[in-house]
Amino acid sequence: MSLDYTHKPNYFMFAQLFIRHLQNYFEKHPDAQNAIFDLRDIYELFRQDKASATINLDGIMNIADEYRLETLQGDQKLISRYAIDPQNNSLLVDFNREALDSLKQSKAILPPDATLQE
Repeated sequence: MSLDYTHKPNYFMFAQLFIRHLQNYFEKHPDAQNAIFDLRDIYELFRQDKASATINLDGIMNIADEYRLETLQGDQKLISRYAIDPQNNSLLVDFNREALDSLKQSKAILPPDATLQE
């Protein structure tokens, strides 16, 4: 008996959606050093894919925290730390100051290499 999976989540697509969401967030909050997102908003961002907004969120964030920006000190990660808080239904994200400064200067965000991911 063989069971084929009909739904394979695309973690890289959801990580890209989250990074674009962060870009929009920084346009509205240019002085932010961290952010708290309600998991219901993440659920809507991921087009109501419940698995991606819950059980798969850590895997998606592991990819999202590999996005980098070119800085004077070399390429640096945009996200310095994240934590999923299921009790408060929130996602806490801390940002790298140098990377944020580069983002404000409209430098391009460098995605992780999908061929190197495990």
